[in-house]
Order: sequence, then C-alpha cells, then structure tokens
Amino acid sequence: MSLLANLNPEQLASVTLPNQSALILAGAGSGKTRVLTTRIAWLIQTGSVSPAGILAVTFTNKAAKEMLTRIAAMLPISTRGMWVGTFHGLCNRLLRAHHRDAGLPQLFQILDSADQLSLAKRVLKSMNVDEDRFPPKQVQHYINANKEEGRRASEAEAYDDFSRRYAEIYAAYDEQCQREGVVDFAELLLRSFELLSKNEILREHYRARFQHILVDEFQDTNRLQYRWLKLLTGPASVIFAVGDDDQSIYAFRGANVGNMADFERDFHVENVIRLEQNYRSHGNILDAANALISNNRKRLGKNLWTAAGHGEPLRIYEAQTDGYEAHWLAEEVQALNRDGLARREIGVLYRSNAQSRILEHALFSAAIPYRVYGGLRFFERMEVKHALAYLRLIASSEDDSAFLRVVNFPARGIGARSLEALQDAAKAGGTSLYNAVPKLAGKAGNALGAFVSMIAALRHETEGLALPEVVEHMLAKSGLLAYFQAEKDGADRLENLQELINAAALFVQEQEEQQDLAAFLAHAALEAGEHQAGEGSDALQLMTVHSAKGLEFQAVFVTGLEEGLFPHEQSRNEDDGLEEERRLMYVAITRARARLYLSFAQNRMLHGQTRYNVASRFLDEIPAGLVKWLTPRLGSQPMPEPVLASARDAAIPRPLPRATQMGWRIGQNVVHAKFGQGVIVDAEGQGTDARVQINFGRQGMKWLTLEYAKLSAA
Repeated sequence: MSLLANLNPEQLASVTLPNQSALILAGAGSGKTRVLTTRIAWLIQTGSVSPAGILAVTFTNKAAKEMLTRIAAMLPISTRGMWVGTFHGLCNRLLRAHHRDAGLPQLFQILDSADQLSLAKRVLKSMNVDEDRFPPKQVQHYINANKEEGRRASEAEAYDDFSRRYAEIYAAYDEQCQREGVVDFAELLLRSFELLSKNEILREHYRARFQHILVDEFQDTNRLQYRWLKLLTGPASVIFAVGDDDQSIYAFRGANVGNMADFERDFHVENVIRLEQNYRSHGNILDAANALISNNRKRLGKNLWTAAGHGEPLRIYEAQTDGYEAHWLAEEVQALNRDGLARREIGVLYRSNAQSRILEHALFSAAIPYRVYGGLRFFERMEVKHALAYLRLIASSEDDSAFLRVVNFPARGIGARSLEALQDAAKAGGTSLYNAVPKLAGKAGNALGAFVSMIAALRHETEGLALPEVVEHMLAKSGLLAYFQAEKDGADRLENLQELINAAALFVQEQEEQQDLAAFLAHAALEAGEHQAGEGSDALQLMTVHSAKGLEFQAVFVTGLEEGLFPHEQSRNEDDGLEEERRLMYVAITRARARLYLSFAQNRMLHGQTRYNVASRFLDEIPAGLVKWLTPRLGSQPMPEPVLASARDAAIPRPLPRATQMGWRIGQNVVHAKFGQGVIVDAEGQGTDARVQINFGRQGMKWLTLEYAKLSAA
C-alpha cells in the first residue's frame, strides 16, 4: 500500500493501530506530523471512518492547515467538511452552530487579549474598584486562570474579603460579556464544555459522530482541554494522542504534562508507542539531549537516535562578559555565512527577552541582518486592530470594546468626559454604548451622534458587498486611510491596512462556507496569536527558546547558559520548575540539525545590574566526550582583546585580566578564613603577582594576592 511506504516500523505500527485508544510518544524530529496525517488518511482509505467522523486537534492554525494539505495530497477527497483545528477554533465552530443552546447571539464576537483587558478595566471602573489594589492585568489573569480550570465566578475560591472581591469582579465581567454578546478565548472552551456537559442530546450526537479523535502536542493540553476531550469521547470513540512529555514547556500557560499519565490510566491505554528515530539532528546532538533529559525523574522515557552519524561535537564558549559573548557570536555567524550557510538557517536562542538587547547591538555593529522572531503579529498591529474594530461595529452595534477603540480615532473631538457621560447613560439604561448615544444632548451628543450615523451608513453601504469590498469601503469612509496618509511615518501602516483587504480576499478564497464578515472577524481573532512569517532578506533568526518550539535550524546558538538565567532563578520556587527548565533546554538542543553552540558569560548586565555568574548546571549534564571547548577552561591564559570595528563597538566591555593560574575565575564563590564568604569580581597580574578583588559583603571589597590568600571554593 503506497500510503504506508517509507514508514519506519514504529511509525507503521502507530498508523495501523487497531481501534483502541493509544499514546504515541513522539520525540523531537521523529515525524509525528507524518504519523498523524497518515493515520487519518489510512483510517479513511480502509473504510474505518468517514472524513466527517474524524476530529483532529492541533495547537496552531498553521499546523491544522498543514495537516489538511497533506491529507488532501494523499487522498482524492475534499477536506473542507473535516473538523481539524485548534481547541479554540473547534469550540468557536461548535458554538456558532449551537449559539442558542449556548446562550449566545448568532453574531457573537471574540475578544483578543487586549480587548479583554480593556473590558476588564471598564468593569473595574463601573464597580469603583481601586486599580492599585486590583490591577487590571491581574484581574484578567485571575479570570482566565479560573476559566481554564473550569470554574465560574460562583465556584471561584472566596475565603476572605480580598478573594471574594476578585470573585465579584469576575461575576460582573461575565455579566458585561453576556450583555455585549462577546466571548474571550478562555470562554470559548469553557462555554463549549458547559454546552456539552448540560445538553445530553448534543453530547451524544457528537460522541456518535466523532469515532476517531486525534490530538497533536498532547503534552501542552490544560486540565479543561483534557476534560473537553473526555466529554466528547463515547463508548465507541478512540483517542489517538501524540505528544512528547520531554517537550512540555508551557506550564505558565496552564499546560499540564500530567495529562499524559492520566490519559494512560483513564483510557486503559495498552498501546504506548515510542517514536525515537530522529530525522533532524546528528548523533552527538541527540546524545547530549538524551543525557540532559535523563536527569528528570518525572518522565515516561524514551531515547532519541539517528542513522545520520555522530556529526560534529557541540561547541562551548565561555565569555568574560555578555558583550564579549555577543561579539563572539556575531563573528561566528559571519564565518558560517562566509562558508556558505544562509543566515536564515542559523537560530540564536535565549531564555529571556531581555537578553536580546546586547545581541542586537553586536549584530547591528557588525552589519548582520537579523529578525526577532515572534514580534508583533499582523492582527495585533495597532492600525489593523483599529480597522477590525470598525468592522466589528458594522457586524454588531453591541460591541462596546470596539466602540471605545475607534470612537475618537481618527480624532473627532470626543473627550473622556463625553465618554464617561455615555457610559453612565448606558449603565443606567442597561444598553450598549452605541444605543445609548441618543440619550446624550449638547456638543457631546452631536459628536457621538455623527460617529453612530457614520457606522450606520457603513453598515447600509456595505450590505451585499463581497467581503474584500466591505473592508476596502470601510477603510476609505472611516478616515483611517486619510489619517495614516497624512502621517509622516504612516507608509508601513498603510501597507498593513491594504494587506487587510488581501487577508479578506484570501479568507473568501479558502472558505467554502461562512464567508461573511462575522466569520472573518472570528478568523482574525483566532489568528491573532499566530506568527506571520516576515518577508525580506536572508536574516539571522533571534528568539526565545519558547518561541523556537517547532522550528529547526542548520546551526543553533544557545546563549546565556548561566545559573539563575538558564535555568531561570524562578524555577527554584516552583513545583517541577527545574524539570521544566531542563525540558526547555532539551527543546533548545534539539532545534539544531548539524551544529550546536552553547555559550555563557562570567558576568552580565541584566535588568540594569551586573551579575556575576556560575555556568549552568546543564553544561555539566552533557557528557564531556560530546563537547569541544572553544575557550580553555580554568588555568588558561587571558583571552586576546578583539579589535573594535567602530566607535559603536565601544559598548562592548573590554576584557578583565583573568587570574586563572591557581584555578580561580571571575564570578566564582569563595571562602576566606578571616573575611568569610565572597565573590571574585576582578583580577589582575600574572604568576606570583596575580591578585583578585573579592566582594565580601559586609566586610567590603578586598584585593588579595592569590599566592597567600588561602582561598577555598564555597
């Protein structure tokens, strides 16, 4: 059967599993997407299920589209009716189809994170809540965290006045959302879960329909997502869960790696298949990753291997300062590029966004083109969000968040006092801001009335137009185009607004049904979290390790490998914190195909302070036989000072002489018989004249000659 050609034994076993729930432990680079898509195609081709009987859940819209494209290439079928998408996308689809049962208006709108925060602020203001005591962002986090645990305001913890007030705010927020006919991202899943929980007829219908449920990136599911999957699983349903517990790195988003063990138990899983053959990296890289992750105790266990050979050793670079680390990295990138490696095939990874500043400075100084991966996404750009707000008002006059975003943009002389009066009128009348405008008189009433009349005219004028024409007409008549045309630096924003018309046209082209404005707005909200790849020249890729998940590069630099930075100092205060940091390092290592660089600095400027560092424990967890040190370890001569390319490079710190003859280094913790514990912060001299400066805290800074200091390691 050609469908099964070129699968390795474990992949073949996964694809052709009998009708039993199964857990596929798919290691990095082991071909999990191929297994998932081939499994779906095989089920359909063998007549085990119809396309309509499959529910496939992914974590990004990009992954869902790729899956559908691959299935269509394998089988002569239409994939348009298949339920393949993200949790949020599938829940949106379910709620659109059953909006009455869910207690939602037909044209309900989806709030993105910024709009949700705006609504939370309005609720706090209406309740006269002190924002210093209840910060809006914390309120937003509280609401989302409760929803992701499946708790409504009435079920939230309320054990004192403070927590009771939070629960009251949550309840008021939910009431406001219901009045406006809007839902946030967390609400999509919770409302869908509640709908299926309470409506037995609907629940049994979907249980009977979806005979095969397939889940990608299972390790990233949260508790409510897992409960939602269990709710959809009937007696005849089969769940095919694919994931890698060693790549579970999103606990801060609510991901619960324990769902994998729960799944094994809850579904009496007999088939656990390990996909361990890696098609991405060379052997030394995989051996390093295996050795590192073996230090985690809470794992299901697997061992990656490759038929591609050992490859090159991992390269480790120890810099004296973060400036030198950045300078070295820039030079190494230039050397790789000269040797024929495209810059886009090189990834530079770091644990914290704050680390990118010094790297960007060095790259700019060396005239190396680079791109910070994961910058502002298309649908999150200010001008695009303004345009979408106008479209949301055309679709529904009940949307207060959209109203407030654009009521005075471009400026129409509508000030804060006018809006405050309008909000009071809306609250008193129990209506939307849009519908409360006729209740205001005078200058404020006239200005707001003109805005409402414009929206009404746009709604009338765009009725019956194709979606791209609706967007084009709105841009012209709303004043957005004229506003950015008059701006000195508005060219890029104008291009983005024009691109929104293209986005609408592409949406219509790709959608067989639901091509209306409401569907497009839902699409835009769901896509807001997706990365839109940048256009342009061959550029080096900079990103956090979290952003690198799912990507791969020919060469990878993992920078800032220092205790307190990677692993992060916060990991000490969290359950499973260190193990998650190690999983993050495992992800970083397995992004590399052929060449991997690991670097750290003895001292680093971070958050405005100089930190004296100890090398990350993760470096010690990689077997010595797999690595090559680019800088001599303790006992070396001072490193030569690089030639500065220009005055701009003056920001790169000059090297401190290293007193290493007796095994000490800057940043090391030491103990002195008289002064107690301290940290070496500077050094000078050679041989018997070598001395170090040590910060002994309350005892102050001391210069001590190494030959007579009688120091011991802390």
